[in-house]
Amino acid sequence: MKIWCIEDDENINNLITYALTSQGFDAEGFGCYSQFEERLKTGRPDLVMLDIMLPDTDGITILKNLKNDKQLCHIPVIMLTAKNSEIDIVKALDLGAEDYIRKPFGILEMVSRVKAVLRRCEKTEKVQEKLTFGGIVMDKERHIVTVCGRQIDFTLKEYYLLKLFMENPYKVFSREHIMDAVWGESYVGESRTVDMHIKTLRHKLGSMGDSIVTIRGVGYKMEEVTK
Repeated sequence: MKIWCIEDDENINNLITYALTSQGFDAEGFGCYSQFEERLKTGRPDLVMLDIMLPDTDGITILKNLKNDKQLCHIPVIMLTAKNSEIDIVKALDLGAEDYIRKPFGILEMVSRVKAVLRRCEKTEKVQEKLTFGGIVMDKERHIVTVCGRQIDFTLKEYYLLKLFMENPYKVFSREHIMDAVWGESYVGESRTVDMHIKTLRHKLGSMGDSIVTIRGVGYKMEEVTK
């Protein structure tokens, strides 16, 4: 597994890459975003560790760039920073970060969190590369979703939310279960986040949006709806 760390503090950068390498990871460190961008021309990481306060481009902007790039949006990102207010954490997580590690941090905890994120984001078995439900087709290898033959663009969280439903049709999920499965256990926020993402997902699915059904007092499920 390739892990790339963007951190301008050389001591912290060296510490992270050394710790990850000692655990069997292929770790590389970059002091700024421009170095990271140049490296992307020759390879892709399996996970990115990202500081927020960098000399050339702030980490939030980098996170946005990664999640808006169709070729890179599937790469999990762990924020690693001294900015640890609730607003900072929620902002990063809502933009698609998988986890948020506060400085100063323990090396053992850092490695453990990296492993947890990789487990959570590990690609599912390739036995079934495409999921189909009604007029919705999800190509898991290419991260492409079509609805009635038309390709629809989803944010990373919307994609994983739809994937959860399509892999488990007719199963009822509570809001808490959805938050754990899509946002992860480290998410700090309210269940309204789930409701808002469901609303947006239904809208983007168009005529297939009604297939995501609300179970009052419980949560949501995906089922065929006859009209």
